[in-house]
Amino acid sequence: MTAHDQTDVTDSAPADLPEVVGVLGGGRMGAGIAHAFLVRGPRVVVVENDEAAAEAARARVVTSVGRAAERGLLTSTVDEALGRLNVTTAADDLAGAGLVVEAVPEDTDLKLEVLRRAERVAPGAVLATNTSSLSVSGIAAGLKAPERFIGLHFFNPVPASDLVEVVVGEQTGDDLVEQARGWVTALGKTAITVQDSPGFASSRLGVAIALEAMRMVQEGVASAQDIDTAMTLGYRHPVGPLRTTDIVGLDVRLAIAEHLTRELGPRFEPPQVLRDKVAAGELGRKTGRGFYDW
Repeated sequence: MTAHDQTDVTDSAPADLPEVVGVLGGGRMGAGIAHAFLVRGPRVVVVENDEAAAEAARARVVTSVGRAAERGLLTSTVDEALGRLNVTTAADDLAGAGLVVEAVPEDTDLKLEVLRRAERVAPGAVLATNTSSLSVSGIAAGLKAPERFIGLHFFNPVPASDLVEVVVGEQTGDDLVEQARGWVTALGKTAITVQDSPGFASSRLGVAIALEAMRMVQEGVASAQDIDTAMTLGYRHPVGPLRTTDIVGLDVRLAIAEHLTRELGPRFEPPQVLRDKVAAGELGRKTGRGFYDW
């Protein structure tokens, strides 16, 4: 995961970005994806499941755009940028979207539920999933138009991350792959193309490194901080694997590791220290404690 400041905003959507982009789910990732498109010009519709969640999602995007403005990264005003944002509980507001990205929790049934709803109200839209580990082809099999479905795996924090994995399912159209890569470029980010495979490229490698780092902590080889320092100074990783795990969430890492174990075998078996911390509610930054105290 690399980071840089979000580049300048445009006042209207570039020709190679949809005029309207939908985001299903306004949590940390969904709000970040909304920010990434919003500051590039499209109108953005974020759909949440209730009013409280919608208000929280709006607050996340407002805060994120405000921080970008404070750093001098907006060429429009905050009000102009946020004027293109609609946070709603009504899926019908997605009508007319050219792209809808789901960013709900890593549950195939939940993802299919929200994507099918989007497919009904925005039949002309390209649908995308932000999953970091689930099968794009498997999700596509439950949709009416699997050739118009693709993986767009953004990285946390989305506004500052350079990378997006474009994940190609078995039925994803070739033209859509190129279109998606163009969208990523228009966001000021770099696309890599990955065939649908458990963990794709980034999660598979990132989780493998993180799990080994956890085993080293468990075995008393070194402290979490010293292991991370080895990777940041010795290998030029911008953030060490254990601090990254805290940022992502230990529960999220555990779920991905269990999925990869089922798909790829015991080399991804989660170490006991990870299971223990999740059981104790030590999920990382979001709970105040993981491998670090926050």
